[in-house]
Amino acid sequence: MSTSVCLYFQMHQPMRLRPQSVFDHQDDYIDHALNRNILLRIARNCYVPALHTLLRYARFKRKPFKFALSVTGCLLDQLERHCPEVIIQLRELAHTGCVEFLGETYYHSLACLTSDAEFKAQVDLHTQRIESLFDCTPRFFRNTELVYCDSIAKTVASWGRFDGMLLEGFEQVLGNRPATQVFDSTAGSDFKLLTRHYHLSDDIAFRYSNEQWVSWPLTAQKFVDRLQEQANGSDVVLLGMDFETFGEHHKYTTNIHGFLRSLPIELMEQSNLRCHTPSQAIAKHPARSTLSVPDMISWADTQRDLTAWAGNRMQAEALGRLYGMYPHVLASGDENLLQTWRQLTISDHLYYMCTKHMNDGQVHAYFSPFDSPYDAYINFMNVLEDLASRRLGIETTEIQPTQVEVTTNKPTAEVASDAGL
Repeated sequence: MSTSVCLYFQMHQPMRLRPQSVFDHQDDYIDHALNRNILLRIARNCYVPALHTLLRYARFKRKPFKFALSVTGCLLDQLERHCPEVIIQLRELAHTGCVEFLGETYYHSLACLTSDAEFKAQVDLHTQRIESLFDCTPRFFRNTELVYCDSIAKTVASWGRFDGMLLEGFEQVLGNRPATQVFDSTAGSDFKLLTRHYHLSDDIAFRYSNEQWVSWPLTAQKFVDRLQEQANGSDVVLLGMDFETFGEHHKYTTNIHGFLRSLPIELMEQSNLRCHTPSQAIAKHPARSTLSVPDMISWADTQRDLTAWAGNRMQAEALGRLYGMYPHVLASGDENLLQTWRQLTISDHLYYMCTKHMNDGQVHAYFSPFDSPYDAYINFMNVLEDLASRRLGIETTEIQPTQVEVTTNKPTAEVASDAGL
């Protein structure tokens, strides 16, 4: 039996906040000018040329190229507002029948940690948006930043809409089992799991343009050769990365678009490899065992836990106050206020407050529009204060902070080495 190769790409851009002091009072906290400028640059360098490439191969008659896309609602909002041509490209891809749109939270939030009701509400919003724009219903789920544990799987499975989830496949989770198989979840045999092969995925996502890397320069042929080493005796190889890998994180001058143009051809020439969507992969291959993940994991940073968003006191305070405000927002009955609050649940706002050092710290700083994690925290808390006092008419002392327990994962030597530490 051939090996299924599942590629999925995460498309997301946050709604970055305006500078907010204690003296500022505004109903719209989003810096639309900054977000527009960043989005247009990424669309020009990444989205438009990369989607053009994927659309070309998805239209192949003999052997179309199949893959999955996970597109956040907050990106779709910005694309419709500033760059509708990308929406058109996504619709054309949807019409080929070769792309599977994954389900997720509309606002790329961490609602799964604090409120099952809000978690489901944001997933419902996202599903409705995907259905209205692309005329398809997500059947496979990818939680924000691959945040996963057994209890989250049971919650998602209980909705009865999804057939499975994606999660990070690393040694502390898998034990001695390979990532290249389908798993049953603890939610039941009807809810399947696919684990991201982080070694191969990060060859493209992180190491591609690193001239100090032993495998530089990485060509599509060389990558497929590495893939073949993992494919022998494997059922499925899940490759996942930010879509911004192609032209934003790795610039055009690195020939990353040339790599993307060559990769589908190299894959389709392999007799033992078939490009499948996640739903196709779990339909083709039986589960080999049940995977239990009692503690929260993610795909972020070396530790692969929640410390990227809740690992210090600033993040814990911001997260607690934000979700502690949720009952007051609901009680107001104001839909505009609820939407404003949900824009603040975008996990990137917490990501910018991370105080890690070395490689992880460099990645956080790369994405942040703030000069320091402290500046990100102060700005966010000023927004929350304004929202509470002026829009809700309550004092922040009336807000009961939501408590989120963070389990810290100590990375194995193999994970740390693979991350370049």
